[in-house]
Amino acid sequence: MVGVPKGAPTAGCREGPSWALVTFLVAMDKVGPRHRMCRRAGVPLCGRPNCPSAKRPYPPGMHGRGRKRISEYQVRLLEKQKLRHIYGVGERQMRSYYERASRKSAVTGEELIRQLETRLDAVILRLGFALTQRQARQLVSHGHVKLNGRRLDVPSAQVKPEDTIELSDKAKNFVYVREAIELSPDPPPYLYRNVDQLQGTMSRLPERDEIPLPVPIEERLIIEFYS
Repeated sequence: MVGVPKGAPTAGCREGPSWALVTFLVAMDKVGPRHRMCRRAGVPLCGRPNCPSAKRPYPPGMHGRGRKRISEYQVRLLEKQKLRHIYGVGERQMRSYYERASRKSAVTGEELIRQLETRLDAVILRLGFALTQRQARQLVSHGHVKLNGRRLDVPSAQVKPEDTIELSDKAKNFVYVREAIELSPDPPPYLYRNVDQLQGTMSRLPERDEIPLPVPIEERLIIEFYS
């Protein structure tokens, strides 16, 4: 029998809207299978055209189609979780990005997305060296990426203007890398890609309207959530 987490409501208290909100918060805080989170949000956060959320845009489970009242807090929470799962970051990392963005002179919401977009794994994805964010993260964490000629295995490393990104000789022959190059669209304007050498350069920091997110994100709601 699975035990009840410490501090969780007892069996007699697991009814009503308060327990439903606790269940929602716990479920949304998990990184978990990507398509499960897509269905919970009702949009293809993974960016794949064959995402199950396209046919079943409701949460998984036998009560997924049930009508539920969503509070303003849940709307902000869902928007924050959508952005978290697009970039595959944890809650502690997300709050750290927010605090760092709030100290900048730029618009906080735009700066938050800019910091996420300039992560090394995100740049690998935008350059078309991977088809998904998880593939891009695996390339970095397995040591197949060089930043300015030095091997780097930290997916959250920040890429700066004029930095050069290159795949290792071994990774250049990976089947899924070659498939990604053929299937991925051209990089956004702030990135330059050399297809022959599988290299890329960030020419400048991205503008908000240049960032190709798979689904629309209202960063204002995310800032309100953390405020």
